[in-house]
Amino acid sequence: MYKHNLVFAAACIGLLLFGIVLISLGSLLPSLTKKFLMDEISAGSLATLLPFGILAGSIIFGPIVDRYGHKGLLIICSLLVLLGLEGIAFADSFFILQASIFIIGFGGGVLNGGTNALVADISSEGKGANLSLLGVFFGVGALGMPAVLGILSKYFSYESIIAGIGLFIILPVLFFISIKFPEPKQPQGLPIRQSFNLIKNPVLIIFGFILFFESGMEGIVNNWTTTFLINDIKANPEDALFALSYLVLGLTLTRLLLGGLLKKVSSSLVLFISIGIVLIGSLIIIYSSSYSLALLGLIILGVGFAAIFPVILGYVGDIYSNLSGTAFSIVFVIALVGNMIMNYLMGIIAHSYGIKHFTTILIISLIMMALLLRIVLRKIAKPENLPTGRQEC
Repeated sequence: MYKHNLVFAAACIGLLLFGIVLISLGSLLPSLTKKFLMDEISAGSLATLLPFGILAGSIIFGPIVDRYGHKGLLIICSLLVLLGLEGIAFADSFFILQASIFIIGFGGGVLNGGTNALVADISSEGKGANLSLLGVFFGVGALGMPAVLGILSKYFSYESIIAGIGLFIILPVLFFISIKFPEPKQPQGLPIRQSFNLIKNPVLIIFGFILFFESGMEGIVNNWTTTFLINDIKANPEDALFALSYLVLGLTLTRLLLGGLLKKVSSSLVLFISIGIVLIGSLIIIYSSSYSLALLGLIILGVGFAAIFPVILGYVGDIYSNLSGTAFSIVFVIALVGNMIMNYLMGIIAHSYGIKHFTTILIISLIMMALLLRIVLRKIAKPENLPTGRQEC
């Protein structure tokens, strides 16, 4: 038998590594651009490799953990992140750098989906609350990476820092090796027909499209806020970059509080409140005329974003418990496609109409999310729509 606390700790460590992965390229891109003499096109092509790697990892993790369990994949993909970080540190050609970025993206995509599926599997009740606590560690990794680079860069080269962070991953790998994990849910073989039926399941697809818009919004805010603050609010570049830390901090602290709140308050109510909070944050940013007011809007956005992924994944883990890994793969892939499409669309809109319209996309996305949420809550209220015959509203 596995020990719940040890397995939950392993999942938290895995998601912390994903937080490091997701923020790594943004933190290192200025140094990499200087080292490899990259122009904007080369830097942009490098930046696309990380989400493609994450997408590839998100596609494959689900069926594998349903068939073989979590332990092996968690160990292998942690080692891939280690390999990718060492590759970035010691790359002497642009090709090796590209391969390393893709590798850490792939490993990170598996860690992200796999750790969320793992926590859903070991949580007999309160999945949303436990997934929120898990999400705190993503914030720790995302906040810790630039902080470590900022502190140590005064004394060491970025290559030495990244190499050291990579070697540190050996410790989590040894921890994963030493503990027992839950047995695979489908050890006799993955039910292919049932897995393919999930792709056609309307409830699961609607959950995926709620995360399509959520992931797109988070991507737009992460990628375009800095430009908006510099161009429209006239903030200096250092303050604009610092503002994103407040967004992540608001998200992380709120997820810490949600761990207790979701055990007392309806998950559906928390979702609708979260959508309202994101709307308030968007309106504050739209009408902000100063850096301080825009910063407040970003903090509120982080608070609003905090619950949406954990609560939706809690629903998915509860309804599709027999094939939770595969179900998580499907919704994560839809979410990542949304991130890519909406960021590309934002680029077109910013070029044609101005960067300030990124808040317009946020508001349209919120309206779509509210409509989809209303539809899916009605569907899961009817037992015949649920594969397991269970519901959690």
